[in-house]
Amino acid sequence: MKNTKTILWLVVAGWLGCSPGPTQKQITTGANVADTTILQQATVDTIVPPDYDTSQWTEVSRLLPDAVLDLRYATDNNFVDTVMYDCGRCFLRPEVALAIRDIQNELAEQGLGLKFFDCYRPRPIQYKLWEKVPDPRYVADPRKGSMHNRGAAVDLTIVDADGKELDMGTDFDFFGPRAYHNYTELSDTILSNRQLL
Repeated sequence: MKNTKTILWLVVAGWLGCSPGPTQKQITTGANVADTTILQQATVDTIVPPDYDTSQWTEVSRLLPDAVLDLRYATDNNFVDTVMYDCGRCFLRPEVALAIRDIQNELAEQGLGLKFFDCYRPRPIQYKLWEKVPDPRYVADPRKGSMHNRGAAVDLTIVDADGKELDMGTDFDFFGPRAYHNYTELSDTILSNRQLL
């Protein structure tokens, strides 16, 4: 399922740095993050300074240390069976990241959390996906770009306290009617999980 936010202007010279990034042990849980357009991540950044422009981008693992990352395009476990990214890092525009943080906090009150499959997607990757599946129902035409290419979309699901995905009726990137929002021939549990998502 995709959750898109506002369209944001994108000025990026190539892909954001793709070093392995900080480990969970290097990130201070509960870092003080101000509710402003430009995120202030002083607690975390004094430990491991960011290697990207924090006025334009937020790395989800810094903002939400407890979020589960399963960035499928950094593996071959995706619909093109090909590693598309050099490494798995999840970047979003600051405004989008703050909205996601609020959702994560709401879910945490229910013993739930978020699991991320895809975040910012560089335009060259969009072209590669389009070459594999040139169908605008499933992959945005890279000539126009997508919300992912602007850092304003995220593919995610909900997990329980043990990190197990709630049953949404299909796997990530399932192409078919069963994945449609209006598909109702599913169990009450699946429909309830989808409504929550």
